[in-house]
Amino acid sequence: MGQRRNPGEHAAVAAVRREGHGKVKVAVSDIDGILRGKYLHVDKFAGAAEGGFGFCDVVFGWDAHDVCYDNTQVTGWQHGFPDALARIDLATARRVPWDGGVPFFLGEFVDADGSPYAVCPRQVLKRVLARAERLGVVPMAGMEFEWFNFAETPQSWAAKRGVGPEPITPGMFGYSLLRMGDQRGFFNALMDEMAAFGVPIEGLHTETGPGVYEAAIAFSGALEAADRAILFKTGAKEIGKRFGVMPSFMAKWSQQYPGCSGHVHQSLSDGKTNLFFDARNGRRMSKLFESYLAGQIACAMEFAPMFWPTINSYKRLVDGFWAPVKPTWGVDNRTASFRVIAGSPKSTRLETRCPGADVNPYLAVAAVIAAGLHGVEKGLKLTTPPITGTNQGAENVPRAPRSLIETTRIFRDSRIARDWLGDTFVDHFAATREWEWRQWQDAVSDWELKRYFEII
Repeated sequence: MGQRRNPGEHAAVAAVRREGHGKVKVAVSDIDGILRGKYLHVDKFAGAAEGGFGFCDVVFGWDAHDVCYDNTQVTGWQHGFPDALARIDLATARRVPWDGGVPFFLGEFVDADGSPYAVCPRQVLKRVLARAERLGVVPMAGMEFEWFNFAETPQSWAAKRGVGPEPITPGMFGYSLLRMGDQRGFFNALMDEMAAFGVPIEGLHTETGPGVYEAAIAFSGALEAADRAILFKTGAKEIGKRFGVMPSFMAKWSQQYPGCSGHVHQSLSDGKTNLFFDARNGRRMSKLFESYLAGQIACAMEFAPMFWPTINSYKRLVDGFWAPVKPTWGVDNRTASFRVIAGSPKSTRLETRCPGADVNPYLAVAAVIAAGLHGVEKGLKLTTPPITGTNQGAENVPRAPRSLIETTRIFRDSRIARDWLGDTFVDHFAATREWEWRQWQDAVSDWELKRYFEII
């Protein structure tokens, strides 16, 4: 028998009751892009859908391992970690194919008066998108991830104490049909179950490295793109458990292998037309596209902790590897940070290749769009020439910083970041990155033991 329905309920709530579900799964993003969530009884969900529900604000006051920050002001021990108000976005309705078809919704945080909660990552992106709307443009986006897959469980990985994970396949074998067959069940489940989950994958293949896959998620409006991206990362981990596979979106797990990217494809639309395309231009780039690209070149480093958010992010930025290390651009050139893909009116776009797979998708998408729209607002001209070949023309372009603390200081002092993201978010996020840096500074690594233990 189905649940009783209130005639005034939202259609999404009515659908949950009509289908007879007794529970609903809801989730929100923390600062690091980890989904934190819970099951709600259907009656609790119905109330939450109307007025929101309490969710402990510690999700913005602790790190990826639930250790509380000692340097933040928005939340912390000094406030007693009260509930913040989480609001369910009913437009994100999905069913989780690998969890019995349970209804699923994403949420975001609001203040008591209903205004956006300043440090909520989804709200940070929505702030940028609201400014885009005032400019008369609609940002479109799509993310693609590279990630390594290991034959591990949480228990086996804990027993190994963080050393020697076993990849699901050996060797360097990109675009391999053969390697796709080594975990055929997992590979097909990613394609099929993600599609059923509302996260359509345009392409999935093996990449260069043992156990590496790459997935390109279908293009959409920027908020939906970030929703899909964060759901993809969590969904891949949940699906992997069924096959004894542990996916890792760490930026670079081994010095021996290339790192893992989280590229962001973007364009601007007026709701119907791709505003980046101009057939009259030799490169088929509109003046708007040129200003957007000029904005990213000019100030991407001011947003850098949002797409290089961890200590490990900077280990990926190695000269001579695939990850670009300078704010350069090129036409269909994968060695550039900003790859212009200029073709048809539909496909013309910018691929920002800086971000790693370890990003919080909401913050990465917010950062690249804010940088681009800064160029649009200011009418910046694209005066920097494109690089050619393998970074020819980049000789005098300054290299990106090599550490989280360096980019965090640039970000914290950036007037542009504060203008687009707000002082409260910039101060809070900078504090969380400073915390992350201090944890690394206090740690003793296996590199140090190998290098100094016996010899010094």
